[in-house]
Amino acid sequence: MAASGEGLELSHSESSEMISRIKLVLDKMASLSLEAGRPVPRLVAVSKTKPPEMIRVAHMEGGLLHFGENYAQELIEKANHPLLSDLDIRWHFVGHLQRNKTNQLLSNVPKLWMIETIDTPRLASSVDGALQRINPDKKLRVLVQVNTSGEESKHGCQPEDVPSLFEHMLSNCSSLNPIGLMTIGRPDHNYQMGPNPDFELMKRLRDVLIGRFDLKEVELSMGMSADYEHAIHEGSTNLRIGSTIFGKRT
Repeated sequence: MAASGEGLELSHSESSEMISRIKLVLDKMASLSLEAGRPVPRLVAVSKTKPPEMIRVAHMEGGLLHFGENYAQELIEKANHPLLSDLDIRWHFVGHLQRNKTNQLLSNVPKLWMIETIDTPRLASSVDGALQRINPDKKLRVLVQVNTSGEESKHGCQPEDVPSLFEHMLSNCSSLNPIGLMTIGRPDHNYQMGPNPDFELMKRLRDVLIGRFDLKEVELSMGMSADYEHAIHEGSTNLRIGSTIFGKRT
């Protein structure tokens, strides 16, 4: 999937507006984290459908380091684009990963920093096996995607399957470093009624993993453009923000 608008230079006003949006998000993250008494989460700028020119400006002028993509082919194209391939960008894969795309993704994105969407033992083993063949010295950070809302349209393992999937990776996938959990919170939650139950469930699952596997910490990737402020209060360590930074997708 080619990025829309690829090959078009950004105008000065477009660049300035995006930098202003980035600064606004970073300032809000800092103030909310201070208020919650927690470290500032990692910001992953989800650049799905956005051109390499925007990513370069967000990195070079906005100071962003982590970028996320939903589709393997789009990530491969961007990671190898002349405008981006020489930059110190840490790529996150944040979409549903098909097992038949695993080799292609791992072979062509040497700066892949994290896969956030491992949801079955088969996928975990597929990624582990491909990585052992392609780059046996690399240990890749991965998150378990959890379908916390029970929506059929969403990917992710069932909450009750999280411990066994973690155990599978810790015991059988030597090239993977499972460091946490990821979810897409339900978009229609009314926060006046209380905390998001998806985020509450993630915290309970984190505590289960810490207790069962004697882990020092478990990352929580939760919070996107519409709910990242609430996610910070709920203890998110990794925010995936797209449209608030890059503008609406075409």
